[in-house]
Amino acid sequence: MSQTQVSTVVEDPGSVDAAIESRFSCRAFLRDKPVPREAIEDMLSVARRAPSGTNCQPWKVYVLQGASRDALVDKVCAAHDAIYADPSLAAQYPEEYDYYPEKWVSPYIDRRRENGWGLYGLLGIAKGEKERMHAQHHRNFRFFDAPVGFMFTIDRVMGRGSLVDYGAFLQNLMVGARARGLHTCPQAAWNGFSKIILPHVGAGPDEMLVCGMSLGYADQSEKVNTFHTPRAPVEEFTHWLD
Repeated sequence: MSQTQVSTVVEDPGSVDAAIESRFSCRAFLRDKPVPREAIEDMLSVARRAPSGTNCQPWKVYVLQGASRDALVDKVCAAHDAIYADPSLAAQYPEEYDYYPEKWVSPYIDRRRENGWGLYGLLGIAKGEKERMHAQHHRNFRFFDAPVGFMFTIDRVMGRGSLVDYGAFLQNLMVGARARGLHTCPQAAWNGFSKIILPHVGAGPDEMLVCGMSLGYADQSEKVNTFHTPRAPVEEFTHWLD
């Protein structure tokens, strides 16, 4: 650590807190408002300061814009539609790591349900409306119209701890986006389509897809962007030991 890092004083801690607390999963972006490349490079430069075990820095980032973004959207949307028409095709697109548990228990299943039905309820999608649910899920694979899409990979040789490191990197990137007036949506929805995504972005066979992310300017006119998930109070997850 340099002396500058040791001695730096955060003059406006409220802005740091505001950047963190205003982050949410944005689900509608302004497609025609591009994000300058310099801004993306700056965010990545800040994000790389994330901690990692023995400074391994396990992240690999692919930035999709323009034609590369649109081509990937077309490929994955076609696969997603094909699975909807024939669910047996889902077996062709396995996720490479267990993002979610095999068996859900409380309080996690309760929070998951609250999240799902809260979103669908806001959008007026009733239980059993499979086509409308499919259409909303489909929005993931259009990056929610964001002009920038990220794909994040990691070398398969790395251990589980590197995924912890990766989380810190992703959070840095999302907070850095807020500092620049941008919003994001981290997306595990892409993970099942890694066999389409990895060749498209030019990732090597030794890489594993961690997740995707949308980046852009939020469409403030869209109702879906008023959906903000609650958080458990500090006392619910904290144990003080004296």
